[in-house]
Amino acid sequence: MYGVVAHFDKQTEQRIKDIWRELSDLSISTYAEEVPNRRPHITLASYNHLKIDEYVILFKSFYASKYRLSLSLNSLGTFMSSGLLFFAPTPSIQLLNFHKEHHDYFQSFEDNPDSQYLPEKWVPHCTMANRLSIDKLKEAIEYCTNRMKSIEAIITEITIIKAIYEHGKCISAPTIYTCYLK
Repeated sequence: MYGVVAHFDKQTEQRIKDIWRELSDLSISTYAEEVPNRRPHITLASYNHLKIDEYVILFKSFYASKYRLSLSLNSLGTFMSSGLLFFAPTPSIQLLNFHKEHHDYFQSFEDNPDSQYLPEKWVPHCTMANRLSIDKLKEAIEYCTNRMKSIEAIITEITIIKAIYEHGKCISAPTIYTCYLK
């Protein structure tokens, strides 16, 4: 599986990584440690298969003229029955348009009509913890509610990753290509 993810400015990335580490130190979640070199991100798109050479050429062209995007990460959430806790941005018109423009441009590559990252299904989020029991989810929510404050973040780069799964769990997500926004 392939993903297109939006990465944050270094300060925002470090703030989120600090909370990931704290959740691990408190034995609440090891999300950050489950995949080597995992970085905080918001997933924009996913694909089961890609003609990667063709996609990268178009990706470079599309993102070469795109500007950094400011957003406010200011709420916590969970997907029902998921054991996942996330930090969510305000879904500004700029963020929603940025996402929609990606999907409009790369529509010919869409190969999963059930993808949660399609424009009509997308809930922008940055995962803080996942696969938690209900008790650990409650702990994570309580900790993050008390620990976290709103973050004014900037999306500075867009990256193509390849998610490698083993027994239904992502074990690696190497970078295929990154575009740094203006």
